[in-house]
This record gives sequence, structure tokens and C-alpha cells, in this order.
Amino acid sequence: MYIIGYLASVLIGLSLGLIGGGGSILTIPVLVYLLGVDPVLGTAYSLFIVGATSAVGSVSYFRRSLVDVRTAIVFGPPSIVAVFLTRAYLVPAIPSEVFTLGDFAIDRNMFLMVLFAVLMLTASVSMIRPTGKRADESTNKQRDRKFSYPFILLEGIVVGTLTGLVGAGGGFLIIPALVLLGGLPMKKAIGTSLVIISAKSLLGFLGEHNPAAFDWLLLLSVTGLAVVGIFIGMRLSQYIDGAKLKPAFGWFVFIMGLYIILKETIFA
Repeated sequence: MYIIGYLASVLIGLSLGLIGGGGSILTIPVLVYLLGVDPVLGTAYSLFIVGATSAVGSVSYFRRSLVDVRTAIVFGPPSIVAVFLTRAYLVPAIPSEVFTLGDFAIDRNMFLMVLFAVLMLTASVSMIRPTGKRADESTNKQRDRKFSYPFILLEGIVVGTLTGLVGAGGGFLIIPALVLLGGLPMKKAIGTSLVIISAKSLLGFLGEHNPAAFDWLLLLSVTGLAVVGIFIGMRLSQYIDGAKLKPAFGWFVFIMGLYIILKETIFA
């Protein structure tokens, strides 16, 4: 199972390199179900893996001037603060038993995994749904759109909180916000999203209480394989249209989300 888990770690980066997102949505299932990591600990590991992989991926976007620094500065700080506070205070405050309904009890691990699965289903819908032509309009047309600071700030807080809870990068939430609210063309939204994800994930990781207890060999191994995957994905993206792969990947994420919900609730 460990071998499968390490091979699947490459897919985390491969997805980011090919379609600009979705990699973080694979991290928790790989860590929990294939590598046997505790769900709460897995959300912490995911922050480091997703942050490091996104940081590497953002370098090529910087080189091609596909990162909007102004938008990253507006979106980044509230998101970073939210994820840091969530990891430092909110996650430790979640009780071991969240609530009970008759004989059915939801503990902290089940709560986090089901919440993550719900986010997977949400992400899958955005991947399966066809992208409108407006997202690929020219930069000049996008510049005419008003930069919505309040909504960008609010989105940053929401995404940061969700990232802190479940360890997902939130690219499926950030990219549409940058396109619709920030007026960015799709490619620049992806590059800017990677910068935001890397900053908030890595800085949020610093909110962990006991990093000395982490299995650093496992963590760095998965991170290294994910980085290898993003290099492969970026190379393949020159020959494969990521937009055509996105719906298929979306259906995979949808099935995985349903599987997690059923496994954690009905077949627990």
C-alpha cells in the first residue's frame, strides 16, 4: 500500500502541472487511505506538501509574467492569517466527539474527512462544468473589469479557513474568484493562485503546535515526489490540452468524494 501511496504522490504534482489545480484535493486521500496517516495530522502534512509543490510550480509562471502581484497581495494576507489562526486555535479546539445523533457519533476525524469530501464534490463540479469563453478573453478586456477588493478579501478569509481545516489548497475556489472578481485572464489566475496557495499553506503550517512529532521522512518523501510530478505535468502541458483532461479528472474527484463520505459514515 505504501508503494501505491508514493506513486499516487506523483499525481498530486502532475495534476497541478497539467490543469493548474486539483492536486491538493488528492493529498488527504493519499495520506490517510494509502499511507495510513491520522486525518488531523494529514491536514497538517497536506499544508506543507501543497505549499511546497505550489511554490515550485509558481516559478515558471513568474518567469512568464503570469503572476499578478497586486492581486496576490490583496488576497494573500487575509487568507494567510485565516489559515494560521485556524491551525493554531480552531482545529485544536474541535472536540474529539463533535456531536451524536442517537447511536451515531461523529468524532473529529470523521468530521474533517466528511468536510473534506464535501469540498471534493464542490471542486469536482467546477472541474466538470465547461469553462466559458469569457475566462479566456484577452487581457485588455479583462483589465476593463472592476477590481472588487471587498469580495477578494472575503474570499481570502473563507478559503484560508477552509484550507486550515482540511489542508486543501483551495485552487478550485481561488481561481474562479481571481477571474470573476479580480478580472484576471485564466492563465494569470492560475499563476497567481499558485503563489497564494504556496504562501498561505506554508505559513499556515507554521501554526502547528508540535512539528517535532511529525514523520519528516514520510512528509519530505511525498513532497519530493509531488514536486517531480509537477515538473512532469508542466512538460506534458506543452503537448496535452489540460482543459480536455479537467472534466475527466473532475469525475475522478467526484467519485473519490462520494467514496470518502460512504466510507466514513455508512461503512465506517
